[in-house]
Amino acid sequence: MKQLAYTDIIAEATDKMTRDGIFLTVAGGAPGEPPNTMTIGWGAVGFYWGKPMFTVVVRPQRHTFDMLKSAGEFTVSVPTANPLKQELTFAGTKSGRDYNKFEGHGLTAAPAQKVGAPIVKECGLHFECKIRLRQDMTGERMDQAVIDWTYSRGDFHTMCFGEIVACYSTDE
Repeated sequence: MKQLAYTDIIAEATDKMTRDGIFLTVAGGAPGEPPNTMTIGWGAVGFYWGKPMFTVVVRPQRHTFDMLKSAGEFTVSVPTANPLKQELTFAGTKSGRDYNKFEGHGLTAAPAQKVGAPIVKECGLHFECKIRLRQDMTGERMDQAVIDWTYSRGDFHTMCFGEIVACYSTDE
């Protein structure tokens, strides 16, 4: 395992996120509830309040949303050596309400270093994050073209600003 500066891998994480997607993972909320992972294709890495942040967006109707709210932390895992296209498709199209995405679907939940949410073992780059702000998106100040393209049903995302507390590679 190699510790990394988040600034050294922003380009790779962003490229993978916008092309094929990456994994956002949260710990199970209720006793005995398995962790959940979903595919994200939108997000940003930046610097707010003097801290490095990974901002992810999740719609409130997603299973991951309530888990994020209760856990207050998450991991982001980026496929490197293996593109994990089938696994990303599965994680992005099936709900954690109906499937344990870490049982029989090619993904392994491995312990993170500093947060309770696991990382996806099959990935090579990892961000561990603690939520510092949740901000609901609304259409009040949003460009109408964005609303028409993305939110025609009024199903706006919530932004979760996660302070990056660990960033590393597990590639050998």
